[in-house]
Amino acid sequence: MNQGLDIIFQATILIFSIIIHEISHGYVALALGDPTAKYAGRLTLNPIPHIDLFGSIILPIISFATGGFIFGWAKPVPYNPYNLRNQKWGSAIVGAAGPLSNILIAFFFGMLIRIMPYFFSEPTQFLANLVSIASFIVFLNVLLAIFNLLPIPPLDGSKVLFAMLPYQFRYIQDFLEQYGFIILLFFIFFLFRLLYPVIQIVFSIFTGIGF
Repeated sequence: MNQGLDIIFQATILIFSIIIHEISHGYVALALGDPTAKYAGRLTLNPIPHIDLFGSIILPIISFATGGFIFGWAKPVPYNPYNLRNQKWGSAIVGAAGPLSNILIAFFFGMLIRIMPYFFSEPTQFLANLVSIASFIVFLNVLLAIFNLLPIPPLDGSKVLFAMLPYQFRYIQDFLEQYGFIILLFFIFFLFRLLYPVIQIVFSIFTGIGF
């Protein structure tokens, strides 16, 4: 592919991966008693309601220009934690639903990579192209899952962390909620490479392909 097609291809996969991620939050919140996302029109595959100016437009352009691949996020799906039937763990469950959806996507396409060669009598360029596409889907969704599990607001991992924090450590939540976005930007631009060893391990487990 030329660079233009690469951008379109990667952007399309990114958009639908993050939409499924966000829809998962909304559907789990709905299942737990909160219809906020449904009433806000966010339980849809239409990308327009999910677009975030920084995460969906600016960051993908910067990440492609500097790292060779597109990365970003969508506008968070709204939900009201006070509507959730489980007040202690409800927010954590809603938060974990997004990364779990990405893990399931990665697992599915990883299994396809493992079984596809059995449907071909010999290696072909078509098979190589299918494996390449599936590999990118696995890699991107593993990346999205691991990144979103970081315990930094507004990422999903922070909701899991806050549900687990004992009351005497609530000052940690207050600090992260106040400075979380600054910490997140610092991590993205200076520490993001620390995630790659974990991403590589999970990718290899799912696909059987080593880096």
